[in-house]
Amino acid sequence: MPITANILHRDSFNFLKNQLPSILLLALLSALITVILNQIFLLDAEPLNSLEIASRDLTSSSGMGIKEMVQLMTPEQQIILLKISAVATFSALLGNVLLIGGTLALITLVSQGNYLSLWQVIGVALPTLPRLGLLTFICTLLVQCGLALFIVPGVVIALAVSLAPIIITNEKIGIFAAIKASATLAFANIRLIVPAMILWFSVKLLILLIISKIILYFPVVADIILSTLNNVVSTLLLVYLFRLHMLLHNR
Repeated sequence: MPITANILHRDSFNFLKNQLPSILLLALLSALITVILNQIFLLDAEPLNSLEIASRDLTSSSGMGIKEMVQLMTPEQQIILLKISAVATFSALLGNVLLIGGTLALITLVSQGNYLSLWQVIGVALPTLPRLGLLTFICTLLVQCGLALFIVPGVVIALAVSLAPIIITNEKIGIFAAIKASATLAFANIRLIVPAMILWFSVKLLILLIISKIILYFPVVADIILSTLNNVVSTLLLVYLFRLHMLLHNR
């Protein structure tokens, strides 16, 4: 029986419907970790305000792009921008690792007929988090480098590493071996993965446009809502990819 997108979508939405409470709690917990870490590491609001004012002035006065705007910033402002970027990346990385590890553990346990609480699922996922964190960091770095060079290489790399977290969790192999195996499977099944990734990106962009309306009034609440919804969408994509890998593995 051929693997089709309809089968994968149906299985993914059925899993989401059946495990919705656990998925929502995991998505919320991951979002809270990301937002709280951002708040802790960026307590000093004065430099952030000065950077925001400077960025707004430069943008409104000349309509320049981000690259030109950064070049015109003072060294102090560039350091603040670098700090903000590093904190945001670190916080997002920790939240994503917990989300990915918890989701993969949840899928595995449910597929084996084990129904545990969220905290028990996280406990099962804990041993895999260090390797998963290193893998996520390497994959994120590769994708960001590809996007910085040009958009297409970043998209190709994102496609190549899309199955790596699932492979490293299920097959207990090394990080670079998982990336290599992911690239082989992803490019061989590009017709099933690319539409799902495009839909995932489009939904996340739509969520961002909707939530951006309340960011100015309730920034922290908006961040939590945005991160939680994004995490739910990412979980759905992860379930889709997990199901695809399972079907390919059982062929």
